[in-house]
Amino acid sequence: MASKLPVSPVWFITGCSTGFGLALAERVLARGHRCVVTARKLTQVEAIASRYPELALATSLDVTDSASRERAISLAESHFGRIDILVNNAGGGYNSAIEEGDEETVRAMFDVNVFGLAAMMRLVLPGMRQRGFGHMVNFSSIGGLIGNPGAGYYCATKFAVEGMSQSLNAEASHLGIRVTVVEPGPFRTEFQGRSMCFPKTTIDAYAETVGTRRTQLKQRSGNEPGDPVRGADAIIAAVESENPPLHLLLGSMALERARDSLTKRLAVFDKWESVTVSADYPN
Repeated sequence: MASKLPVSPVWFITGCSTGFGLALAERVLARGHRCVVTARKLTQVEAIASRYPELALATSLDVTDSASRERAISLAESHFGRIDILVNNAGGGYNSAIEEGDEETVRAMFDVNVFGLAAMMRLVLPGMRQRGFGHMVNFSSIGGLIGNPGAGYYCATKFAVEGMSQSLNAEASHLGIRVTVVEPGPFRTEFQGRSMCFPKTTIDAYAETVGTRRTQLKQRSGNEPGDPVRGADAIIAAVESENPPLHLLLGSMALERARDSLTKRLAVFDKWESVTVSADYPN
C-alpha cells in the first residue's frame, strides 16, 4: 500500500549532534520541512534550530531513558501536532572481539541501538496508525547484513534493527506506515571517534583478525568515502518517493559488499540444497 507524504511533513530525528543526524536535520530544514532536532544535550542542537525558528524544534533526548523519550515525543506532538517521519539515528559502536567483550558495555550499546530504538517506535506508532500515515527510518549498517571481525556485538544490534524493521513493514504497511532501514558503509562521521568504544584489554590471539581490522578502521577514520550530506540527500529522496525502499544501502562500498555477500550466500544455499531439503518429513 502506497501512502502519500504530507505537505510540509514533520520529521523527528534522534542523535543530531554530529554525523548523519546533523546532516539530515540541516538538509530537511533547508527543504522547508519541519523538524524536531534532538541530542542528549540541548546545547548540541540549539545552533541549528536557531537558524530555522519557524521550522525547527530543539529538545534534549536520551533514547535510553523512558521519561526523556516520553517528554520529547509529547513536546513534538504539542508543538507540531504530529510526527510523520521518525528517524532512529542515535547509536554507538563497540570494537571488540567476542571474547574480549565487556557485558556492561555491550548491554549499554544494546540499550541505545536496539531497545531505545524500539521504544521510540512504540511511542509514535499509535499516532501514525490513527492518521493512516507514517514513515520509520531506522539506521542499521552494512554491519546489519554482514558480520565483521571486531564488530560482533555491534553487528548483533544492527541485525536486530534489520529484523524489527522487516517485521514492522510486514505488520503495518497496510496501515499506511512505511519502513526504510538505512544501511551505510563507511562514512566520514565521528563514528570511529567519540561514538566508538574499545575493550579494556585485548587478546593477542585475535591480532590477525580483530587487531588488523581495528588498525585499518583507525587509519581510515576521517577519510571514509561516504559523504554524510550526500547520504542525507539520499535518505530524503527515499522518503519523498512514492514507493520508498525497505532497504537503502548508502555508499559504493556498502553496495559492493552487500552484493558480494548475497552472491556467496546463495552459492552456499545451492551447494547444500540436498542436505537442506532432506530435513523435511518424506512426502
